[in-house]
Amino acid sequence: MKDVTLLGDGWGLRHEDAVLPARVPGCVHTDLLAAGLIPDPFIGTAEHEVAWVGDRAWTYVARLAAETAHERTDLVFDGLDTAAEITLDGEVLGRTRNMHRSHRFDVTGRGGELQVRFAPAREEAEAVRKTVGDRPNVYPAPAQYIRKMACSFGWDWGPTVVTAGIWRPARLEHWSTARITQVRPLVTVDGARGRVEAHLTVERTATGAGRPLTARASVAGVDTEVTFEGTEAILTLDVPEPRLWWPRGYGEQPLYEVELTLYDEGGALDVWRRRVGFRTVELDRTADEHGTGFTLVVNGSRLFARGVNWIPDDVLPSRITPERYRHRLTQAADANIDLVRIWGGGIYEDDAFYDVCDELGLMVWQDFLFACSAYPEEQPLRGEVEAEARENVVRLMPHPSLVLWNGNNENLWGFRDWGWESELAGDSWGGGYYLDLLPRVVAELDPTRPYTAGSPWSGTWDHHPNDPAHGTHHSWEVWNRRDYAEYRDSVPRFVAEFGWQAPPALATLRRALPGEALAPHSPGVLHHQKAEDGNGKLDRGAERHFVLPEATEAGFDRWHYLTQLVQARAVAAGIEHWRSHWPLCAGTVVWQLNDCWPVSSWSAIDGDGRLKPLHHELRRLYADRLLTLQPAPDGVVLGLVNQSAAPWRAEVAVRRMTADGSVTAEAPLTVDVPPNGAVRTPLPDRLTIGGDREFLVADVDGLRALHFPVPDREFPYPRPEFDVGVEPVTGEVSTVDVVVTAHTLVRDLLLQPDRLAPDAVADTGLITLLAGERARIRVHGWPEPDAGQARSAFFCVEPA
Repeated sequence: MKDVTLLGDGWGLRHEDAVLPARVPGCVHTDLLAAGLIPDPFIGTAEHEVAWVGDRAWTYVARLAAETAHERTDLVFDGLDTAAEITLDGEVLGRTRNMHRSHRFDVTGRGGELQVRFAPAREEAEAVRKTVGDRPNVYPAPAQYIRKMACSFGWDWGPTVVTAGIWRPARLEHWSTARITQVRPLVTVDGARGRVEAHLTVERTATGAGRPLTARASVAGVDTEVTFEGTEAILTLDVPEPRLWWPRGYGEQPLYEVELTLYDEGGALDVWRRRVGFRTVELDRTADEHGTGFTLVVNGSRLFARGVNWIPDDVLPSRITPERYRHRLTQAADANIDLVRIWGGGIYEDDAFYDVCDELGLMVWQDFLFACSAYPEEQPLRGEVEAEARENVVRLMPHPSLVLWNGNNENLWGFRDWGWESELAGDSWGGGYYLDLLPRVVAELDPTRPYTAGSPWSGTWDHHPNDPAHGTHHSWEVWNRRDYAEYRDSVPRFVAEFGWQAPPALATLRRALPGEALAPHSPGVLHHQKAEDGNGKLDRGAERHFVLPEATEAGFDRWHYLTQLVQARAVAAGIEHWRSHWPLCAGTVVWQLNDCWPVSSWSAIDGDGRLKPLHHELRRLYADRLLTLQPAPDGVVLGLVNQSAAPWRAEVAVRRMTADGSVTAEAPLTVDVPPNGAVRTPLPDRLTIGGDREFLVADVDGLRALHFPVPDREFPYPRPEFDVGVEPVTGEVSTVDVVVTAHTLVRDLLLQPDRLAPDAVADTGLITLLAGERARIRVHGWPEPDAGQARSAFFCVEPA
């Protein structure tokens, strides 16, 4: 049987005249941090102080003992970042230039000093650029000339921390006769029958050549076997009436373990195990009178995708543990998210990521790793791209959560709309990858899933790549130049990116900027804002609705609250509008769920893992049932969305009220919303707002929607008055209920729990209370509760 020796211990990292202890998996930055030789790049402006690390060559060293009990010993690296030369006792085993694939070297009967020398990534990229010529890029770094996590070189939400190292596990594999090199499980459902068609490939030693081998496979109590003499075999397992895997909210997520064992006459040689799920997935891109659709269909059910974009959760990705994946993805599921798009400037995540998605019912949209650049299609890149794609398609295809392969992020759009076409003058730019190579690889290896050439992409060059009427659309003009109310001006078929920025939690900023007097434009705050004119856009977005405080230390707390509030409101404006137009619009994918360091960004969860108000708002926006009031050309429209399997008879109470709390008109409305349906209905004339002192409130089944006819700075809010009390929760340590009682209209009241204690978490985000209403907010992780402190941690909209 194959034996495996993990190579996690005993490594050293050569630094000047010393050899530092090194961890594998890890990277140079984590080893230097552990040795106290560099500052944390996330703190203050230390990013600049560690820039030299990415511009040096680094060598990892270890001792390998020779092994002779098996015919063959392979040295296997699951991930080398990135341009590496591997030697054993001075002899070169091989050279690598791709972070996104594994590498294997024959070291049979050999031992001695193992060295893995990493050249600077920029040096490797520049050498390739000299060979293939310049290509356009949104960012100045040469990221498209090396198969490395593009955001290592910096992004508009990430630092420039150019990593190097053995970033995924290393091991020795000892084997005889034959080993399993690949299993491709094609999992399909036909009526009441599920099928696993396992395509097996093996490698043989010289003595194992031509010897009969037997492969046995089992799943769900079904067994089969096949005997073969070559290097390939197919094993088919038909499972009667398997339980179907469903996205969260639509059903359960049953998983079945497939086990495939390779034998010769002497016994077992190797074994492969994975969990699979039985389900069908299609992408409906049918043309209709509105354009071209883009609707995910799982097990025959058409879905509105409630999505978020995912970036690497740490700029040093070797630090991301399975526990961290589970925590972050559970936070996503808690916000009623059902789709996570893995963005093309990052990495193919660890299997632990997809395992959690399988279990939680989070659909995964997987980008191939191309983003915001023109990519050369010449060697040495083309061969690396194909090898990388083939390996990762096969690695990830067992996961039922994976529902879509996507060729790239924004490169088709860039070619047509950002001046690339003329600048390239006929040079390759990646189109051959997205429109030829990658779809062929997916069709050959994983025909059970749909492929789309890019995001955004209209499906054909006959339409603009980012045409909202065709396929996927990225909506960035609103954040960059307009008011968030303008999300309501169109109904794209599928919004694959849109978002609004906000700063991280106060405790996150204080940790990242120790000793700094925080102000909207203080040096550290600006350093942790990577978007072009990011704070200017934050200010302009807020000023359309509020009177901003002075940009000083004294005004920071108010600015912080208002910019977080506007982020939540902006995303709400888009999702409420687009969901209410289901099935014309079939999904929204918010940019973005997470951060890779403490930064002002579009995230719902900040770089320290704290929830922004947006996260709580997503929980409301992505719930099965959504109530909304939206301005329309002919007045205000009541929108109701029912993404559940049961019909919804909604008895809605709508009130027209004044700022002082008086009800000037009211109307009960009964609206029938079908399962998986949405209804938009106009309000009766008596609810028409008569001036800028009135607003609308709609309530049904615990849901509330509000409509104010003018920006907040023009509405005559009363001075907010509310009481705050603290009640311990019996049997729960450091847990209290904060009880708020309103005496006036209190709009968008927010408790910022990290102001109570750095690790405190609240179960509620923004709430609006009418006079006489009460809210109960549960806070965990607050060891010394105090009502006065709680009162000081609240913010709300105030009169201009």
